[in-house]
Amino acid sequence: MKKIVSNSGRIIFALPFLVFGIFHLMNSKGMAGMIPPFFPLSQAWVILTGICLICAAISLIITKYVKLSMLLLAVFLLLTILFVHIPAFNNPSMMEPTGLLKDLGLLGAALFFAADFWK
Repeated sequence: MKKIVSNSGRIIFALPFLVFGIFHLMNSKGMAGMIPPFFPLSQAWVILTGICLICAAISLIITKYVKLSMLLLAVFLLLTILFVHIPAFNNPSMMEPTGLLKDLGLLGAALFFAADFWK
């Protein structure tokens, strides 16, 4: 039973990242406006992060390179919090702090999965 719950949780956690990655690729132009202006080639960053999100989800689903992918996902989520969500507090039309809290929770879970696979 523990294995079923663990596998289910791992796959359920991975699925949103797969979808987020696909959304990054489908709407790279629209999402490019969320990239801080000091990053050059904003649409390329959106595409790159979309590919990375898809890779992290696949890694978690097939349980290959999970430690590395979850640590990199945690870094990505931390950078998203620092460079997207926190600056968005200056723009009242963006959904904050909801996105910040969501990504903070996902960051914690990614670190949990990374630590769990150190065994």
